[in-house]
Amino acid sequence: MDIINTTLNFLPHSNPLPLFFAVYLILYTVAYFIIFRKWVPKLRPEASSCVISLAHGTPAVFLASAAILSDPARDFHSPNTPFQSIVLDYSIAYFLMDLLHYLIFYPTDLLFIGHHLATLFVFLTCRYVVYHGAFAILVLLVLAEVTSLCQNVWTLACARRSDVKFAAKVYDLLSPPFYGLYSVVRGFFGPYFVYRMFAFYLSGAADSVIPKWVWISWVVVVFMAISVSILWILNRWIEFFSERKNNVAVAVAADKKVR
Repeated sequence: MDIINTTLNFLPHSNPLPLFFAVYLILYTVAYFIIFRKWVPKLRPEASSCVISLAHGTPAVFLASAAILSDPARDFHSPNTPFQSIVLDYSIAYFLMDLLHYLIFYPTDLLFIGHHLATLFVFLTCRYVVYHGAFAILVLLVLAEVTSLCQNVWTLACARRSDVKFAAKVYDLLSPPFYGLYSVVRGFFGPYFVYRMFAFYLSGAADSVIPKWVWISWVVVVFMAISVSILWILNRWIEFFSERKNNVAVAVAADKKVR
């Protein structure tokens, strides 16, 4: 509780969103022009995006968890606490920065741009329109970001595995546990929580504080995001087993030649 109070006192009393966005912008700029300055141009934007994602993901899990647990009246329609609002701003700033990254470097990647816009809609309506429901949104944030550290390390290793042996080893070592964790979180816990969220809102218990058009929009956005995530991880598993099968075939062929 002391940590929460210290955080609330440290941040601007008006709105910390501009401060958070400035931090992400500085991190991205440092990553692009300093940390990854020797990387090939086509990989620098993605690597820089991973840096701000690392700065957001794991801290967001701990911050959101603390914000949820510190609210004794937490429920799907409970009012947002000041600490929960700060965590929402922290994530809004990240998605705004990463959206800017996609608009500049990958303007044709409509899937990710659409994902970020939809996510921002959910966070912004929760934070600045209805002022309720942060419990549900922050639980979903935890589920979405609990794999962030693994995913960003995996992404960086994947980007350099063709020309850096260490990156290839990290990629091969990390892929199975990362895929497994991602599958469990996005394939089981995510859908289960969305079902509970949908059942609660459908009962009408939150209609007095969260309009139907808002919670229906939330459920649709989250359902689509989880569906895309499941398709993504299915493709990763298919690639994984396909690569393993090809490697075995190559090894068998090489063994026959030696004999």
